[in-house]
Formats: sequence, C-alpha cells, structure tokens
Amino acid sequence: MKPLEPIRYDYSGLIASKDAPPCVKQTGLVEADLQWLAPRLDAVRQEMAENLTTFRRGLPVPEEMQPMDAGFVDLPERLLDEERPLLDQIMAAGDRLAKEVDRVLVIGIGGSYMGARALFEACGHPYHNELSRQRRGGRPRMYFEGNNLDNDAVQGLLDLVEGSDDWGIIVISKSGGTLEPAVAFRIFFDALRKSCGDDTEKLRRRVIAITGSSGRLRDLATTIGCHDILPIPDGVGGRFSVLSAVGLLPAAVMGLDVGHLLEGAVAMNERFRTAPPGDNPVLDYAGIARLMETRRGATIRILSAWGKGMEGVGLWYDQLLAESLGKNGLGATPLTAVNTRDLHSRGQQHQEGRRDKLITNLVVEKTHREWIALERSDLDQDNLNSLSGKTLPEMLQAACTGTNQAYAEDYRRTATIRLPRLDEGSLGQLFQMLMLATVAEGRLVGINPYGQPGVEAYKKKMNALLRQK
Repeated sequence: MKPLEPIRYDYSGLIASKDAPPCVKQTGLVEADLQWLAPRLDAVRQEMAENLTTFRRGLPVPEEMQPMDAGFVDLPERLLDEERPLLDQIMAAGDRLAKEVDRVLVIGIGGSYMGARALFEACGHPYHNELSRQRRGGRPRMYFEGNNLDNDAVQGLLDLVEGSDDWGIIVISKSGGTLEPAVAFRIFFDALRKSCGDDTEKLRRRVIAITGSSGRLRDLATTIGCHDILPIPDGVGGRFSVLSAVGLLPAAVMGLDVGHLLEGAVAMNERFRTAPPGDNPVLDYAGIARLMETRRGATIRILSAWGKGMEGVGLWYDQLLAESLGKNGLGATPLTAVNTRDLHSRGQQHQEGRRDKLITNLVVEKTHREWIALERSDLDQDNLNSLSGKTLPEMLQAACTGTNQAYAEDYRRTATIRLPRLDEGSLGQLFQMLMLATVAEGRLVGINPYGQPGVEAYKKKMNALLRQK
C-alpha cells in the first residue's frame, strides 16, 4: 500500500483578528460565526449518516428528499471489500482494452466523463497523446467525445480513427437516453463496425459500456454483445460517480493506481465521520462556504488552481456544485481559474472588482518532475539574469503568495486546499471531500442536493424541437 498523506483545508485567511476594527471584521468571519456553525455541522453529519442507512436498507424516503443518491458515500469501502470482484472486473477490463488498442474514445457527458478527464489531466503526462506507445507505458491515447454537438470536432476525431481497427470505445450513460452521448456513440460505433469488417468478436471486445441495470444503452450493449458491460450503481448520480466504474475504468485504461484512488476516498470518509468541526475538511469547507455566501455576500465561488493539471478537477467541481445547489433560486456560481494564466485575464476583477467572491486556492506541494531552474545567459535583454538559479516551482509559489498577500491587503480573503502531490491518493481524498461537502452544504441550505430538474427541462425542449415533423 502506498503512503497516503492527508490533504489540508486551511481557512485561516478568512478569519478576522479579534482586535480588527468592525469594518475589517465585516470582510471575513469571526469566532462567533464558527461557534454558531459547529452544532449545525454536527447535525448535518448525523443526518447524512442516517440518510445513508435509510438508502442502504431500502427504507421509505420523504418526498422532498427524492431522489436520494447517497450510494456514493460508502462506495469506496464497498469496492475495496465486499464488492472487490467488481473492482477486479473493472481493472481487468481496463487492462485488456489498453493492450488491444492504441486509441480509446470515452463517450459521455457531464459526470459521465468529467471525472475521468480530470484524472487524465491530473495524473497523466501533460502531452500523453503526443508520446510514443513506449513512452506512454504501453497505454493508449485517450479522447473525450459525446459531451457536445460540435460537428467539426466530431469530424476531426473521425479523421484520426477511420480506416483503422486499432481503437476502442468506452460509452457511459446511466439510461442511454441523453442525446449528446447517444448520437456520438452511434456515429463512432458505425465507424468502428466498418473498420472491424466481418470480425464481430473484435467489435464486441472494442466496445465497453458503463450503464444502469436497464435502459436504452443497456439494451444496445446487450444486442451488440459487448465483452464487458459494467454497472453504474443504483443510488449514484452522474456527478457523484467518479469513484464508480464511470471514473475507474478510464483510470484503469490509463494505468493509474485505482486502489490508491479509492484508499484516498476511504481516508476522507473516516475524517468526515470522526473529526470535529474545525479539524474536518468536509464540514469546515461546507460550513465556511455557506457562511461566506450568506453573511459576506460571496455568491461567486472560485476554485483557483495553481497549475494546469488541475483545470479538469476544477471543471468537474463546477458541475458538482452547480447541479447540486443551483435550485430554488439558490446556490453560489462556481468558476475555475488556472494560475498564473488567469491572473492576466480575471486577476484585475478579483483584485478590484465586486466583493462577491470566495477564492479557494488549490495548491500542490510536490511536483512529479525535477525542477527547472533559470540559467544565466549572455543575452540579458530580458533582464532575467537577476533571477538565475530560481526554479519554476519557486516562481509559482512567489506568484501564489504574492497574489494572496495583495488580496489580503485589500481585505479580500482567501482559503486554501493543499494537496501533498497530484496523484491518485490525493485526488481520491479531494473528490470525496468535495462530494461530501456539497451534500452537507445542500442540507445546511435546506435543499436536496441530488437530482437536476433544470437540466431535464432543456433536454425535453431540445428533443421536442428535433422530433417535430
């Protein structure tokens, strides 16, 4: 078992000092806020535990809490224990597909692809698809489609795969009824069928479906005779499914340590169950975010990722927060920023714009690769010799520290999530922390964080327009 270093949530930058003048205290939180919050967080934790028990026992659920997709909460423990055969099947299917093909298309939308893409960007080589097969560790190139209706993007991917049978498809949809992935799967399956010709066994092995126990995709995959059809568990909604086969199969294809990913989530579950408010990243994150929104007007929630590899994680969280809490006229607006890139686009607004933002830094403490240092040059027109010997991580740290100091001097307060490294164990902790915190915040607000009726509304309108005669 790999060592697992805990991730940390530091909200000290949001707390005003006791001796600060009233006008300064109004820009942050004070001790009285935290004292008011603590018993409410304990109550939410108890309610979430009772909801999980209700779900697992199949007991009746109040109408206002339907659906109750609480199945994600203990899914990591279950996969590592009583459902270990399923986990073994997922990993075996991923390894098999990786050995047989050189390109894999992951077809899905929303939670059916965003977690997998986050893992791909965070844990893989930043230019994975450009490397040789050997330098990719024998793993295939990965592409993500079915998340839009962009004609030219689909044609471009067809250009890469048509005429070859050295590729495969992972298609993900709980019901199979969502238009975007269904259309993409039909297009790419037809192309793959042509490439495979009369070899129906090869075709069956080239397509893996991840879907619910019933529905259009289940029926289609059964008719095709797919070698592997993997389940999306009942009670696990799309945006909470990253630690099911939805995220784990693509991770296995990539060659990631799926067990370490789940172990990270298990460790976060344990902290959530046992640690008191003030030392509990799930409860603290949910409670602090709620206080900043209701008492300080921070209705825009920015996840400020200090590194390109975390942009996919931020976009995954954007969906999680928006679909879970954006109901009944409530819910903060999530935005992902990647720094230092976005300091040169949004930085001005964050520094001097409206005071309606909660900025949470997402920082990784250790890099995968050896640090690059700036060398002296006989061409110093750029005036960089004064920085010779400084490394890129040192420059990034200076930018992060300087940015937060500048915000603080104007009483624009920030919090920070620190990951020891950008690996499977840290991401397992982070995914589980943010999913649990989103549910906890929903219950603090008094809304059901599960289900997405607003998304269903657009689907109905779109399908009605397309099927008009």
